[in-house]
Amino acid sequence: MNPLTQRDLLSAGEYERQRDALRRRIIVLKDRRRVGVGDHCSVHFENRETLRYQVLEMLRAERSWNRPGAVEDELAAYNPLLPGDGELSATVMFEYESPEERAAALTALAGIESHLWLRVGATGPVPAQFDPRQIGAAKVSAVQFVRWRLDAAQRALLKADGTVVRLVIDHPAYGAQSVLGEQARREIAGDCD
Repeated sequence: MNPLTQRDLLSAGEYERQRDALRRRIIVLKDRRRVGVGDHCSVHFENRETLRYQVLEMLRAERSWNRPGAVEDELAAYNPLLPGDGELSATVMFEYESPEERAAALTALAGIESHLWLRVGATGPVPAQFDPRQIGAAKVSAVQFVRWRLDAAQRALLKADGTVVRLVIDHPAYGAQSVLGEQARREIAGDCD
């Protein structure tokens, strides 16, 4: 997937004019690309549009459009999250009601980087590749950036209507799996080209 550049972004004024319509469109897009895995985990498959929106929102929130280097900094932060050739990428979020429950759960989830899998059809499980900067020996971050590298057969199956695609977490402290709906499968099918 081609990296985002300054040419892909709107100016601050143009973004404000288009923000409501763009936000509505992105909310629908993100909803189609979101998969719940158990009660406390959601996987948000990323693509160019979802990450472009994040860059624009960060520039807006920080009011940094005109600060030298700000646009480049945001592009440098979000471009690595784009899926590469043969990859899917996602933001994985572990969500808990209270700070106390969250702290305990994130400590218990240490080692999660060896326990998140994607299964495409009847092919073997594909391990998630976690960003090592977000993983600690004693606990994990509530937000993780991951990717899955798919071989040619898995990519072809991902594009085939009716292929069952599963997300599986088999951690001792959190076990769950989810089958992607057909709409989600279609959404992400072109991401790994």
